[in-house]
Amino acid sequence: MSAVQARVVQAVHGRHTVLPDPAYETGLAEALRAEMGHERLEDAYRQLGPQDDFQSRLLRRVYLRALVRHLGQGVTVRPGVTFRHFETFSIGDGVHLGEGAILQGRHDGSCEIGEGSWIGPQAFLDARDLVIGTQVGWGPGAKVLGSTHTGLPVERPIICTDLVIRPVRIGDFADIGVNAVILPGVTIGEGAIVGAGAVVTRDVPAYAKVAGVPARVIGWRREELR
Repeated sequence: MSAVQARVVQAVHGRHTVLPDPAYETGLAEALRAEMGHERLEDAYRQLGPQDDFQSRLLRRVYLRALVRHLGQGVTVRPGVTFRHFETFSIGDGVHLGEGAILQGRHDGSCEIGEGSWIGPQAFLDARDLVIGTQVGWGPGAKVLGSTHTGLPVERPIICTDLVIRPVRIGDFADIGVNAVILPGVTIGEGAIVGAGAVVTRDVPAYAKVAGVPARVIGWRREELR
């Protein structure tokens, strides 16, 4: 039996031109923010169903623009994308938020997602102090954690102990594989690749390829770094 041949096809996301959203979307978002207030807007966003027709896509963008700190142009928001603390998020032009992604902010936190980044379906972002750079690929089911419990004093249940929040930084052009886990305090360097299912416990150098549990460097994407 002959081996199945691989095919190389052009990527779709990131190659298209990001067009400005219609002016009426911005005006409608501003009107809804003034008329409804934050709490009612959150309820309205959460009540949107699983449909992905023109009207549903429009409403998701409009509500999100009215709720977050900043929403860029040409953002795609698939059904089932959920937020906690909308007001702490800044989302750049051309970002894709995949179906069922969970973006969990914190009332005193901050999350920035750079332009052109692709957040896959079922992703989980513990976005307490998180920066995702430009043109980052975030694989389906990949997760980032932004905090850990101290576990002290030991007489208390761990979930009742204080949280330590550590910033996570994902460099421009990095790619996070399917079901990878990024732990608190980690920086992923520019252009690095994190393999599928990897658990990243320490910083990853720029243009490195890492894999495993815990993740380790298995190669380099640039000849001069090898």
